[in-house]
Amino acid sequence: MSKGKLAKFADMETYENVFQYPYSVVSDVPFTMQGHWHEQYFKNDNPIVLELGCGKGEYAVQLAKQRPDRNFVGVDIKGARMWTGATLALQQGLKNVAFLRTNIEIIDRFFAKDEVQEIWLTFSDPQMKNPRKRLTSTYFLERYRRFMTDNGIIHLKTDSNFLFTYTTALVAHNSLPAETHTTDLYAEEATPAIAAASAIQTYYEKMWLERGLNIKYLRFRLPQQGSLEEPDIEIPLDDYRSYHRTKRSSLKTAK
Repeated sequence: MSKGKLAKFADMETYENVFQYPYSVVSDVPFTMQGHWHEQYFKNDNPIVLELGCGKGEYAVQLAKQRPDRNFVGVDIKGARMWTGATLALQQGLKNVAFLRTNIEIIDRFFAKDEVQEIWLTFSDPQMKNPRKRLTSTYFLERYRRFMTDNGIIHLKTDSNFLFTYTTALVAHNSLPAETHTTDLYAEEATPAIAAASAIQTYYEKMWLERGLNIKYLRFRLPQQGSLEEPDIEIPLDDYRSYHRTKRSSLKTAK
């Protein structure tokens, strides 16, 4: 680990807006703020919105600036990246955004029933080989149900045709209420939902746009009741894994 990363981790140990509970910690140190984010941290009753896989945290920070009537929590396991957004939030005096460094697989340990109203998934790894790891899979949707309000909103913003197609199929297969669906966010008429989704661009989003990729956006609601099933479809794989890198697999489709 470089000195830069060590220094960032040291900084975040002192940050009042950062909570660090990876697997190695949460098993021994209970997260006592579960169910008490409003009174113990945000000091208000405004709705709580999560950004899962927040990376550098710039999206969560910008959301917090645009919506002072909402509370935001950026979640990621990459602490050195998260330092950027956490530092910026402190510098700008933003009291309605916090950061949680943990593994998203255990996200339901940090929020209580009905504590979260919305989730943003911004440029998540499509996990083309492992359906269970996709942040829109039934595995994760069931976890979100444990702490989201009934019919809470989930936003998916992605460059990945694979993840977008998969999630669209899952939403349709389970009859989840879909409110907005577009394969080219910046070509759509600026409805309130489209305007909100296009108002902020992440570091990676700007790179995808420069590369000529369309940005897809899906907004749907997640009822607390009803069984969830995976869609049984074959989806063409994306022909890249990340910026300027091609996929290694010779497979052309996956479920």
